[in-house]
Amino acid sequence: MASSDHPFRPESLMMSHGYKPELSEGAIKCPIFQTSTFVFRTAEEGKAFFEVAYGIREKGEKEELGLIYSRLNNPDLQILEERLCLWDGAEECAVFESGMSAISTTLLEFLSPGDVLLFSNPVYGGTDHFIKGVLTRFGIEVMGFYPWEQEELAERVKASGKAERVKMIYIETPANPTNTLIDIRACAALAQALSTDERRVLLAVDNTYMGPLWQHPLKLGADLVLYSATKYIGGHSDVIAGACLGSRELIARVKELRTFLGCMAGPWTGWLLLRSLETLKPRMETQARNAALVAQFLEAHPKVTKLYYQGLIDDPAQERIFQAQCESPGAMLSFRVQGGEAGAFRFLNELDLVKLAVSLGSTESLAEHPATMTHAGVDPVEREKLGISEDLVRLSVGVEHPDDLIWDLEQALKAV
Repeated sequence: MASSDHPFRPESLMMSHGYKPELSEGAIKCPIFQTSTFVFRTAEEGKAFFEVAYGIREKGEKEELGLIYSRLNNPDLQILEERLCLWDGAEECAVFESGMSAISTTLLEFLSPGDVLLFSNPVYGGTDHFIKGVLTRFGIEVMGFYPWEQEELAERVKASGKAERVKMIYIETPANPTNTLIDIRACAALAQALSTDERRVLLAVDNTYMGPLWQHPLKLGADLVLYSATKYIGGHSDVIAGACLGSRELIARVKELRTFLGCMAGPWTGWLLLRSLETLKPRMETQARNAALVAQFLEAHPKVTKLYYQGLIDDPAQERIFQAQCESPGAMLSFRVQGGEAGAFRFLNELDLVKLAVSLGSTESLAEHPATMTHAGVDPVEREKLGISEDLVRLSVGVEHPDDLIWDLEQALKAV
């Protein structure tokens, strides 16, 4: 087999990285390893595998990670994790059966009773509920901040008297569903300023909205990056999954808790995501091109009262953040429709090509009503403060022909 020192790009490596056909009867694609357990060649090998898996010792420099049991590792899962690392430049990755299991496992691993979690608003509705309704039951204090408070955040934390107990900063940027940006570098600097020799403050970033292509939080100073892999990474509305990426040290801890919570992804999930990664870049590029055209149409439409899209930012502070940390506007946008909730519902009910469903990042375009759907569990007063109003519609742009998408949006808006 030919060998090369050429530094292949991630989109090229998605076809083969981490997989050895000779170990699977020469199959060009990784098979589905539908097995619960794996056979050891010797008892000594089994002992060595468990020592590494349970953290009794570090894996040797040239030592292969042994297969033990599919709750710990599985070839489909292992190869997937290696390939996901390439997009974000991460050392390690842990894949889960859902985005929420990735988020909840990560927060539970690094937070203890008495710690303070500093988090941005808004976040995905499920994350919002877990932070406010679950973490607080375990004696973890939570402290939210708004995008317009970013410049004064350090002073606010200091004035609260809780600075010495902050253990993690958790942000979602762009925010779901308002597309508001949080400055990753500024949050990384704050985490560093709050850290001491005895207590390291971590920065975790939910990067689902931009996906692995358009924003790279680890390169901007984040310690952990999280995804609902259901979205752009999966991209076909046929799999539920999540991922957490970061350093070997941090992901080892995440994987250890994942082992005992039992929320790892199974072989079918791993196989489906391996398939999806091969087309991730062309899918996301097409979606971004379509979104730019759709945004131009919506911005000019008289029944659209406000558009939230990274390619048409009217706030200088937000534009500065976008230029510093994003490589594309992406394919997510939200907009306000005349007529309040009734107007938004009328629009949604008239859509034909665009489907009325939650989720995002898939090949088909999806529209939903955040205030009564994905963010229904967020406190109503908080929703209004964050701009998640009754007239707001969220649109995830797919890979359909842009002329057809615009036709559908136009005919639906006529009914408003």
